[in-house]
Amino acid sequence: MPGDQIAVDGRAVELPPKAIGRVLIYNKPEGELVTRRDPAGRPSVFGRLPPGRWIAVGRLDINSAGLLLFTDDGELANRLMHPRYGVEREYAVRVQGPLGPQQLERLKRGVELEDGRAAFERIEAADPREWQSANRWYRVMLKEGRNREVRRMFEAVGARVSRLLRVRYGPVELPRDLRAGQWREIPNPVKLQKL
Repeated sequence: MPGDQIAVDGRAVELPPKAIGRVLIYNKPEGELVTRRDPAGRPSVFGRLPPGRWIAVGRLDINSAGLLLFTDDGELANRLMHPRYGVEREYAVRVQGPLGPQQLERLKRGVELEDGRAAFERIEAADPREWQSANRWYRVMLKEGRNREVRRMFEAVGARVSRLLRVRYGPVELPRDLRAGQWREIPNPVKLQKL
């Protein structure tokens, strides 16, 4: 257990931390599926990754883009995805039209979806200079990842999402210089081990 001490002949012994597998950051473009095979032959994120037995950490639907993590470590994948660990996921969301204060409050307090109540941990409007346009950007944060949850939450308050981009998963942010369709290996994924 974390915090336990091990001693041999009365002397404390330090064990090295459990090594974790490889972790990739991938910038998913819109139009790719997070599945190994698609009967319709649509492109899959797995077609762009290096050889290996990669586990997708969470999913993004075909119309969403941004940060995906992949690992070859099943235990790490579980810790990153299971709701009991409360790993934060942050998104940049473009919504058609402005949201009123009541809609924003409902999204913070929680809305009923067909699979249960959902609420943003945080929601904030992006750059106020863009407030004159027909579309508005918001930054939202969740600690779970149900199917199409962000889109469904906005729909529950009468808003339509026109663009959805995951920008952070736990401590990992989408690198600004990682173009859509590219991946990069995290050389020392120690910060993921602490989740």
